[in-house]
Amino acid sequence: MATTTYLSNPSVTVGAVDLTDNCSAATLTVGYDSLETTAFGDTGRKYTKGLQNVEVTLTLFNSYGASEIEATLYGLVGDGDTTIVIKPEAGAASATNPSYTITNAMLATFTPVVTSVGELSQVEVTFTGGTFARAIA
Repeated sequence: MATTTYLSNPSVTVGAVDLTDNCSAATLTVGYDSLETTAFGDTGRKYTKGLQNVEVTLTLFNSYGASEIEATLYGLVGDGDTTIVIKPEAGAASATNPSYTITNAMLATFTPVVTSVGELSQVEVTFTGGTFARAIA
């Protein structure tokens, strides 16, 4: 059986800003709401897919310059029209490097200051909602 070793070097863009150099973790969860279609006479529950469900969680090293983490995220709080693009590897999308584009995502909250003595400041943000599309070319 073949085994593939995968070393993570993702690409993360939020809005038009590439945040890859400040991102230490990214989780993308995609799926659909389950809508029950069970009818009289069925012997078990049945479901069909409903609306898309999307959640993106990013862990970022905080920075306060123009086009950096704090300025980028602060401007997105409360907007439901953010576009996020995540790829497992930097570079062009392909069958082995799919690109996931999330449109109309919402950043409901943001903690702009997270700090402790002797540690790098990191923020964790979660975008929810919107729609996703997967591209392999």
